[in-house]
Amino acid sequence: MLRSFFIYFSKAAWAQKIVTGWRFAWQVASRFIAGTTIDEAIRVVQGLNAKNINATLDQLGEHTSTPEEANRAADGILAVLHAIRNASVRANVSIKLSQIGMGMDDQVCLDNLERILTRARQYGNFIRIDIEDSPWVDKTIEIYRAALEKGFTPKTVGLAAQAYLFRAEKDVRTLAGEGVPFRLVKGAYQEPASVAFPKKADVDANYDTLASILMDASLAQKTQLSADGLVPAIPALATHDEKRIAFAKAYADKIGLPKSGLEFQMLYGIRRDLQDELAKEGYPVRIYVPFGTHWYPYFMRRLAERPANVWFFVSSFFKK
Repeated sequence: MLRSFFIYFSKAAWAQKIVTGWRFAWQVASRFIAGTTIDEAIRVVQGLNAKNINATLDQLGEHTSTPEEANRAADGILAVLHAIRNASVRANVSIKLSQIGMGMDDQVCLDNLERILTRARQYGNFIRIDIEDSPWVDKTIEIYRAALEKGFTPKTVGLAAQAYLFRAEKDVRTLAGEGVPFRLVKGAYQEPASVAFPKKADVDANYDTLASILMDASLAQKTQLSADGLVPAIPALATHDEKRIAFAKAYADKIGLPKSGLEFQMLYGIRRDLQDELAKEGYPVRIYVPFGTHWYPYFMRRLAERPANVWFFVSSFFKK
């Protein structure tokens, strides 16, 4: 119920106008968002790198409505890649295809993606394409394959998978078998029972299944994190769930997958204790670091994921 409420508000323009107008809202949102500028985000990454933790930078924004908006978003992503290179930080970049034209004009999206991947390849960096809500999964994979047909490889571009979707196992088995790196998440959108597991226990079980598939693929193809921390191995296991993490560590040990053959990913501002613990144990850890002025939908989805985030928000409201 609470999850549905916040997912609805993440897409409501009228609610966005109200919430972003509250002076304290950004103070609370900044727990999960690294700032509004590239420079602020780079400073956060430098702090993470000092603790031997890598990052993936996400310039927030989605569902542009004109070619001009999509092109500006792509220009911003190019600027992020340039800033990473100039600062020599251990970070790659995450993008949403709807931000650069998908759903508005697919050719604009493809052209912008080619520009971004060309720059990433030139800099030896890596782009992760996020999976959005279920109506866009087929189109995202179609555009990903179009990028491969243009000569880009999984060393430059990867995908994400959502464990609550029934289709995820087929997608992961097929593409990981081709060497595609995946960020595995549970899922942060509101999906119908016709396409997604409605029960948490089923999502957790499927997450472990998909994690096993990805670790098996990494072992078979001998993938590992690059020495500069930019290009990941096949499995990027994005979770704050200690049971999922314990399963992954045990399974990796069982099959003999070295620690460099996977990475754990977490969100900026959440479970910093666990991030530090995993890094100290020698596992590659990468923090998803979002930044930018279009923070509202992302913030609402973080509230939807964990009740503790909601109470943090509410308590901050009453302190004002």
